[in-house]
Amino acid sequence: MKVLLINGSPNEKGNTFRALSEVAITLETEGISTEIISIGKRAVQGCIACGMCGRTGRCTFRDDLYFSVFRAVKDGIDGLIVGSPVYYGGPNGSLCSLLDRVFYSLGADLRFKPAASVVVCRRGGASAAFDRLNKYFTILNMPVVSSQYWNMAYGQTPGQVAQDEEGMQTMRTLGRNMAWMIKRLNVAVDGHPDLEPPVRTNFIK
Repeated sequence: MKVLLINGSPNEKGNTFRALSEVAITLETEGISTEIISIGKRAVQGCIACGMCGRTGRCTFRDDLYFSVFRAVKDGIDGLIVGSPVYYGGPNGSLCSLLDRVFYSLGADLRFKPAASVVVCRRGGASAAFDRLNKYFTILNMPVVSSQYWNMAYGQTPGQVAQDEEGMQTMRTLGRNMAWMIKRLNVAVDGHPDLEPPVRTNFIK
């Protein structure tokens, strides 16, 4: 069993990484392997709604970051955790650019896999960023894993988030809850509920 964690901070070893690492350490103690992929500092291409992924099964843009996530998902994951710093009350825009492409092109592979978001901020905006990230999961029938509090922690300078004792405990609880849900759902073996044929409507007619 494996969980993929995406570090949506340009600071590879900053506070978001530290919070995700706390979750990963707990998952490892529960017998679940983990991999953390960081988005880094390079510009991230956004989705252009070309529809190519619907025909080829992958995004038309061939950047290394996307393919790192693509390979991890295709190799088989049992859960997903996405972490981000808070910028102006929302997640990092580069992270959202990546997630738009990942969720649009890999939806069939992610469906029904337990998922969670983690946000880190200096002071405010955490709950809005948290809500924004969770929308990726709830459009794909992905069970959202909760904790003892919303999955957020506080810190500004690198490593400072470790001083947020409640935040770190929230991360550990999230890791245990994620492990518990993965082991009991076991989507790869037991399958998932049948889906009705999709109905698409818009506001015109």
